[in-house]
Parts: sequence; structure tokens; C-alpha cells
Amino acid sequence: MKNILEIQNIEKYYGNKSNLTKAIDNISFNIKQGEFVGIMGASGSGKTTLLNCISTIDRVSAGRIIIDGKDITKLKGNQLNKFRREELGFIFQDFNLLDTLTAYENIAIALTIQKVNHKEIDKRVKDIAEKLEITDILNKYPYQISGGQKQRVASCRAIITNPKLVLADEPTGALDSKSARQLLETFETLNSSLNATILMVTHDSFSASYANRILFIKDGRIFNELIKGEDTRKQFFEKIIEVQTLLGGELGDVI
Repeated sequence: MKNILEIQNIEKYYGNKSNLTKAIDNISFNIKQGEFVGIMGASGSGKTTLLNCISTIDRVSAGRIIIDGKDITKLKGNQLNKFRREELGFIFQDFNLLDTLTAYENIAIALTIQKVNHKEIDKRVKDIAEKLEITDILNKYPYQISGGQKQRVASCRAIITNPKLVLADEPTGALDSKSARQLLETFETLNSSLNATILMVTHDSFSASYANRILFIKDGRIFNELIKGEDTRKQFFEKIIEVQTLLGGELGDVI
């Protein structure tokens, strides 16, 4: 499998010479096509800064980020906007759905912006909605559906453009336990059935246990790595808890 994401010796600083904070300290790793990778770490560890740099929301101070062979640290202006729109999918904690659009329209909007023809949009929206089992709510507005359904709509929107990489930022943070489990099973479907490459930032060990590999960040550096391999999800969850304990996370980070 080829590398979809290559992180090469990246660093990120905030502030000035008299008050410099190093949020990311020489991090390197790769993610192969079709992997589902989780990033974990306590608050302030640098995991969100790392995601922001990969998502092009923020820029690195040093190093390179390469997505599907393209060095995104060199992209600017319209080039960067086009790359973000066409090659990346985003799933946020607070859904980021447009209240004035139906679920169908929220999913279709990215294709509409890309000027995909109406028949193709309709086919792709219905196909992805069927896979994620939300066909029955396509004509409803966000205020008419549950949090879990909103997040599945957001997942459809993220994957509809066939992005090279899907980035999820604490995707279960606003969900109850049942909805969280359903969403994580949705991620498994995206990953296994659609071969989506997913990078998920989470503080939650249960959510992380659905990934194939976990990178633990501490003080801006990679502290440890866990690979699921042949483990069951329960076994992987227990190993994640062990590393979280080593990291010195608070109880709320572990449970």
C-alpha cells in the first residue's frame, strides 16, 4: 500500500523569541492508504495542533507534510483552497451542518461546489446514504434529526468527494454512548467497505479502540505507538488504557 500521508520532521512554534512555545517537536510518521489511525494525548499535548497542520488550517514552522505525493506545505492561496476542498474530508465534533439545508443538501453541497452534474450528485448521495443507513432522513433538516444521525450526515459529506484523507476531530465528543458507538461503526464501514483513509484525534479510549493503529502524543512528540494487529477490539482497548496510564492522563482521559 502506498503512503497517503507523510509527516516529515515537522515542528510548530507559537509566540516570539522572548516567549516561544514549541507545540510540535520534530514529529515524523506515515499513514498508508486504507488505514484508520487514531491520535491520542492529554490536553495540551499537541494533538490538535498536529491535526490543524495536516488539515491546512495552520502552517508548520519546519518540516514537510505530503498528502498523496503532494507537499501541502508549499501550497498557497487558491491552490491550497482547491486542495482542501477536493482532497480532504472533515468530520467535526459539532457536526458543522447548515441548518437551512436538508441532510441531502448538506451531503451534496461539496459536489455542487465542484460543479458535478445533478444526476451524478443524486446517485452518489443516495449510494453513500444507503451505506451509512440514513436514506430515510435525507429530506429532514438538522433540527429534525438526532446527534448521531447528524454525525452520520457529516460523515457522508466528508466522504462524498472521495477524498484522499478523512480527518476527524473528537467526532464522538458531542454524542451519547449509543450514538458514539453507531458513529464508530460508521467509521469502520467507511474504512473497510470504501477503503477510506481516516485520521482521528480523540481523548477517548473507547473511540480509539476502533482504529487500526494509535499514535500517542506527549509534549509535542510521539510517545508511543500501538498497532491493533490480530487483537480483538476489547484487547486493543485494554492496551490503550495501559498506555494512557503511562502517559499520566487524568481519569477522565482514560475512561
